Amino acid sequence: MRTGRIIRRLGLGLGAAVAGLVGYLAFLHVSGNFHPVVAGEVYRSAQVSAADIATYRAKYGIASILNLRGAAPGEDWYDEEIAASSALGVAHADFAMNASRELGPDEAARLVSLMRGMPKPLLVHCRHGSDRTGLAMSLYLATIRGADEATAEGQLSLWFGHIGVPVLSDAWPMDTSWEKLEAGLGYVES
Repeated sequence: MRTGRIIRRLGLGLGAAVAGLVGYLAFLHVSGNFHPVVAGEVYRSAQVSAADIATYRAKYGIASILNLRGAAPGEDWYDEEIAASSALGVAHADFAMNASRELGPDEAARLVSLMRGMPKPLLVHCRHGSDRTGLAMSLYLATIRGADEATAEGQLSLWFGHIGVPVLSDAWPMDTSWEKLEAGLGYVES
């Protein structure tokens, strides 16, 4: 009997943990997954609406937006983002990334150069603000801010909705990209 109670409690605990995780991920989705990376300098989010852009411009002074989904003229989300950015005087750039494809060193260098040169405060986004944005923010912190490995790598985590599990996650290439790129950044595996 005692073993059965323990197993039931473990099952309930696991169920509660899974429910909590699902609830948290749903919250990130509904809230736009907006987070400061370096307050006053760079922020990250999911896809932004015209209202989001106006709010972030007013509240955080966003001067530029980097869209990691790539240019998509004719798509409602893209046309709205371009129009809102232009209306508010927010600089805008596109950099096409795919969360299910590794980012090579040359592409990473172009991305870092683009982020370095954009007016600050900068808002970087992809569709969900989890995977592509996580890798971009890891690179930003490592190369532009000189952050330590743990701080930079922390941007590519479950905290921001990134699920980096081989085979189970289509976004695993973001993790493998980081692992390959961080060696070139001078981080040494411990």
